[in-house]
Amino acid sequence: MATPFNIVSNPPVSSSGCGSAAGGYAPGLHPRPEWLRVKFFGGPNYQELKRIMRTLGLHTVCESARCPNMGECWEHRTATFMILGDICTRACGFCAVPSGKPAGPPEEDEPLRVAEAVERMGLRYAVVTSVNRDDQPDGGAAIFARTIEEIRSRVPECKIEVLIPDFRGEWSALETVITARPDVLNHNTETVPRLYRQVRKGAVYERSLELLRRAKDLAPAMPIKTGLMLGLGESRAEVLAAMHEIVAQNVDILTLGQYLQPTPEHLPIVRYVHPDEFAEYKTLGEGMGFHHVEAGPLVRSSYHAFEQEAAARS
Repeated sequence: MATPFNIVSNPPVSSSGCGSAAGGYAPGLHPRPEWLRVKFFGGPNYQELKRIMRTLGLHTVCESARCPNMGECWEHRTATFMILGDICTRACGFCAVPSGKPAGPPEEDEPLRVAEAVERMGLRYAVVTSVNRDDQPDGGAAIFARTIEEIRSRVPECKIEVLIPDFRGEWSALETVITARPDVLNHNTETVPRLYRQVRKGAVYERSLELLRRAKDLAPAMPIKTGLMLGLGESRAEVLAAMHEIVAQNVDILTLGQYLQPTPEHLPIVRYVHPDEFAEYKTLGEGMGFHHVEAGPLVRSSYHAFEQEAAARS
């Protein structure tokens, strides 16, 4: 039997459908704290996974969003598939995924290629995210649904988590994805309301909350998940207020991680959040009613996703 690998990303990188958070350039701050030092792994599993992705012409948010956990995850045969191309139609201030006008419509055979990669990697838990495709009437929802269906057809024992964009509030698109029956539905809230205009251009805080609420209404038994980045200038009171508003939408899983600036052109890091503070948020969040809170400097929205799903259902 295949080892239960999970395809992971890195929370707080992108709000599109991507993960959440970016790489690690931080001008003007003191050197990165010890708890943010990441060892890079580049062994045989890393090389094999890279070959599979390139051979099948697939993208990962791990690479596009410059995830600090990529070396570790890839060496453990985990990664997060990024569908609908590698050009995002939004330009969020924190995200390293290239933005612009996609060259054409989504590739119709992409779901088949993702399913083949899942099978080749022996995955038992797969995470699929995307760029924003505001140029498409359904925001790419049909491709999400087909990807779920193709994975389930080819590897029926594999659980599937999707990390979706907000579809500009087109709720029929959300229904399309949920009808395909993913095992977990994730949509990242990313930051507190006050910072939305500068952090998540094109997104609306209330719309993200509504998406989470509607998802739970449509699929009450399905774990619903979201994530926040910390270190962008939010206050403790704002984080706790957002957590209360999120759990009020009946969200099951919350991820909290440190924002890391991917390039000098992206939003600067205002502060490094200490692991003890993340631990406090975890305790408070689970006391608020979240079934599981994954919190830590290097947590990314799909990091240890397999364990998160299991914890939320226990």
